[in-house]
Amino acid sequence: MNPLLIGLSTGCFYRRNIMTILEDVKASGFHDIEICSFPMHLNYHAEDDVRRAGDRIRELGLNAYSFHAPFANHIDITSLDEGVRENAVRELEIACKAAAWMGADHIVLHPGPEREGRPPQEEFLAHMEHAGRSLNRVATVCGELGVKLMLENMLPHLLFGHISDLMYLLGEIKTPGVGICLDTGHANLAGELGRVIPTFSGHLKMLHVNDNKRNYDSHLPPGEGVIDWKWVTDELRYNHFEGGLILELAGNEHESTSTILERAVRAKEYLRGVGA
Repeated sequence: MNPLLIGLSTGCFYRRNIMTILEDVKASGFHDIEICSFPMHLNYHAEDDVRRAGDRIRELGLNAYSFHAPFANHIDITSLDEGVRENAVRELEIACKAAAWMGADHIVLHPGPEREGRPPQEEFLAHMEHAGRSLNRVATVCGELGVKLMLENMLPHLLFGHISDLMYLLGEIKTPGVGICLDTGHANLAGELGRVIPTFSGHLKMLHVNDNKRNYDSHLPPGEGVIDWKWVTDELRYNHFEGGLILELAGNEHESTSTILERAVRAKEYLRGVGA
């Protein structure tokens, strides 16, 4: 039984420049990384900065497995306002280019805005329609750039926060090869973790691995919350999952880089211990 790929999101260092942490990440034993798009971490609008980061990643023998697209309330590809929607699509297209500039294989995208609540049904369906059209445009750009687009399941209190919404949007995308990134913490909070892996099935290409205690999105290391990780790894293998597990853990700006990485290494070892 071959071990699954386990990588690390640099989001735990989101308030530190990416160039200051890459060498330590490599020294800790990680090979595959997801790059965070927080501006303090990496100015993804600046092609020179992004290419420089990509060069350094390769120099160190690391692999840019994925790039996490920016997410915020104003980045709303579902908006009923055409101007807001166009600005959001353009922002994501820039992020897709950044992923290609640094040589990332995948880009992970939140398909909806960071806005709470579900509007009346007619308005909700209009948001869904706009999201589908916008995602088709982003997927086309990804295809042209050679980057694989991954849609992430969102928190349950947000627009499109349930797996049925995500499956609908996936079905609206005409570009082949678009997949799903399962955030285990989000699915756990939604009460849907027990059925998402077989539901996503062949569409599931990668995971954002984190734990919580079903109270908030705490991004704990696996084993420190309530998720049954032996069950998760067994389900992945039963459903022939062949993608990457990217540890997406919380990181405090007041913690040292070494402390955060020690926690990440323990999380990786824990996953190996339960069969990943």
